[in-house]
Amino acid sequence: MKHNGLKGMEDILPPDIAVWQSVESSAREIFGRYGFQEIRVPILESTDIFIRGIGEATDIVEKEMYTFMDKGNRSVSMRPEGTAPVVRSYVEKNLHTMPSPQKYFYSGPMFRYERPQKGRFRQFYQIGAEAFGIAAASMDAELIIMLKNLLEAIGLSDLNFEINSIGCAACRPAYRSALLDFFGDRRSEYCPDCQRRYETNPLRILDCKVPQCGQLRQGAPTVAGYLCEDCRTHFDEVLAILNSFRIPHTLNPNLVRGLDYYTKTTFEVTSEHLGAQKAVAAGGRYDKLVEDFGGPATPAIGFAMGMERIVTLLKERSEIKQRAPKVFVATLGKEAELEGFRIVETLRAQGVWAEQSYGSASLKSQLRRADRLSSEFALIIGENELRSGKLQWKDLKKSEQGEVAAADVVSFFQSE
Repeated sequence: MKHNGLKGMEDILPPDIAVWQSVESSAREIFGRYGFQEIRVPILESTDIFIRGIGEATDIVEKEMYTFMDKGNRSVSMRPEGTAPVVRSYVEKNLHTMPSPQKYFYSGPMFRYERPQKGRFRQFYQIGAEAFGIAAASMDAELIIMLKNLLEAIGLSDLNFEINSIGCAACRPAYRSALLDFFGDRRSEYCPDCQRRYETNPLRILDCKVPQCGQLRQGAPTVAGYLCEDCRTHFDEVLAILNSFRIPHTLNPNLVRGLDYYTKTTFEVTSEHLGAQKAVAAGGRYDKLVEDFGGPATPAIGFAMGMERIVTLLKERSEIKQRAPKVFVATLGKEAELEGFRIVETLRAQGVWAEQSYGSASLKSQLRRADRLSSEFALIIGENELRSGKLQWKDLKKSEQGEVAAADVVSFFQSE
C-alpha cells in the first residue's frame, strides 16, 4: 500500500536541502558575530503559553493551532511560532539573572493549520533571533541591520524593509478608540474576521489581506499621530540609526503584525517575487511579554524568517547543484573488492566523498553506476592492478584517464 504525506507537510530532499543547509550555516556564522547563541526549545508546549503570548483573539490561536489533550488530560499545542517558547524558557530558567543583553537564536519547524499555498505550509520552518534586556533604540536597529546582513550574505539584496511603530500601553488606547470610531460606521461591510477584530483588536483590521477591507480602511487614522513622547522618541532614534547606516526602508503605517505581544517597533521584509504571501521575515519589540510570563520587567525584541520563502527566492536566482561523489571505486574479484573497500574508507577518513560497488557486478555496470551518481572520477582495481600496485583512474567529466600508485591514491584525489 502506497502512503502519501499529509497535506501541507512537505519532504525536503536533495538537492534542495543543500540550499537549506547553506542558509542555516550563514545564519549561525552571522548571528555569532553579534553574540547570539543557539537555543533549542520543544516543539510541544502547554497551550497556555501561546494564548498568553500570542493573544487569545488572534487567528493563530482561534483557528490555526494544532491543539490536543495529552494522556495527562493537559491541553498542549505544537508551536505555531518561536518567540513565546523562548520567552517561557527565559523566565523558567531564570536567564534574566545573567548579564544583559541575553541574545539567542533558534531554528526548526513550526505548525499552523491553514490553507497551503506558495511559500506557506502547515509544517514550516523558521530561523529566529531574540534579544532580551535592552530598551535602547540601538538594539532595534542592530537587529534590523543583522537581518539585512544575513539576507545579503545568502544572496538576497533586492528586498523591501518596511517599518512602523505601534505604540505602547500608554498611547495605544487613544489610537484604538480612533480606529473604532473610523471603522464603526461601516463595520458590517468588512469581512467576518475583521468584524470580529473590531471587538477584540481593531489594529489588526489594518493588516487584513482581503481586498474589500483594504479599500474600506483607506483614510483610517495612522498611529503616528497618537504616539506618546517616549514611543515617538524611540522610533525617531531607530530611524536615525538606520539612515546613518544607509539602510533603505519604507514607513508603513498599516504594519501592525498579527501577534498581540508587539509594542513600539515592528518591521517586515518583503519580496515582490512571492505573490500574495510576500513576507520573508518579520519581527518587532515586545517589552511586556517577559513580565506577562511571570518574569521581571524586561525589554525585548526579535524576528523570524521563513525558510520556505527564502529557499524559493534563492532557487529562482540560481540553479541548485547536486552534490556528487569525488570518486567511485570499481573492483573486479573478491580480493580487489576488499582492497577497494579499504581505499574507500581511507578516502572518507580524509574528507573525500567516495563510493563503491557493493558486491559483484561487471565493470561496465559499475562505471554506469558511477556515471549515474555523477561521480567525478572512477578508480578501477582488478587482478593486474593488485599485482602491479598501479590503479587505473578515469576522469568521467573530462574523459581523461591514467594510473596512480596505490600508496598515492589519497593525495591524488585530495589534490584534484
